[in-house]
Amino acid sequence: MRVIITGGTGLIGRALAASLAGDGHEVIVLSRAPERYVGRMPAGVRLKAWDAHSAKGWGTLADGADAIVNLAGENIAAGRWTAERKRRIRESRLNAGRAVVEAVAQARAKPRAVIQASAVGYYGPSGDEEIAEDHPPGHDFLAEVCVAWEASTAPVEEEGVRRAILRTGIVLSARGGALPRMLLPFKLGLGGALGHGRQWFPWIHIRDHVRAIRFLIEHEQAHGPYNLSAPKPVRNAEFTRALGRALGRPAVMRVPATALKLVFGEMATVLLDGQRAVPRRLLEAGFTFEFTEVEAALRDLLT
Repeated sequence: MRVIITGGTGLIGRALAASLAGDGHEVIVLSRAPERYVGRMPAGVRLKAWDAHSAKGWGTLADGADAIVNLAGENIAAGRWTAERKRRIRESRLNAGRAVVEAVAQARAKPRAVIQASAVGYYGPSGDEEIAEDHPPGHDFLAEVCVAWEASTAPVEEEGVRRAILRTGIVLSARGGALPRMLLPFKLGLGGALGHGRQWFPWIHIRDHVRAIRFLIEHEQAHGPYNLSAPKPVRNAEFTRALGRALGRPAVMRVPATALKLVFGEMATVLLDGQRAVPRRLLEAGFTFEFTEVEAALRDLLT
């Protein structure tokens, strides 16, 4: 296969690129600064420059490609959500989507699939309700971003290109993302639940996340939205206890919601609100998870 990945220098993109290239597939990662990543990408992965808002300089690669995996977008957890940060978070995603649509429109032999990133934040804060893919979107900032993000590549379907959407939960990896940031408080004996701890934590092991993306690339019947989260979401308090056991450290502290809001502002919603998301469509399609229990996933990553 030939697979093009936007946002391929991030945590998920690198893991996906390594998996595909390791199996002998042609992998092209688009980057605004490819020179920064020379020698730092998995073996067999080719870097190509792009401007993150058009098909200029790379669009011809889409001709006859097996898939374009669109993961590009500014990190939502990189700082407080000022008005300018919100604008960049939204625009970075919409611009990348427009670039993918432009590349598909120009291709003589259309790519077989576009795999579009999104997040379980699409559903907004949803309490204890079990959330499958047919649940309507929420109305907060993250939900609005996800709705627009998903829509950004919808025009490729008019070109006859199959499109699957990744509504991703919290990806657990020892190499980046949320998990490494959680470790220091636990190692200092200060680990514990965030806020009241009853909010749901829709997690997924990085290996299952990559396997699920590949499943959706390779299965030609796969289209529309898929929750990429483990079949057994847990509450935040349960997750922190499991993390404490995996580390052999106590998890008895609690971080007050007011403190998180003071430090992170509106972005604290990522930590204090959750979704009880379940991967109904992925399971119905025949995907099997390697990790369904959060403690087993954590032990695999941390030992």
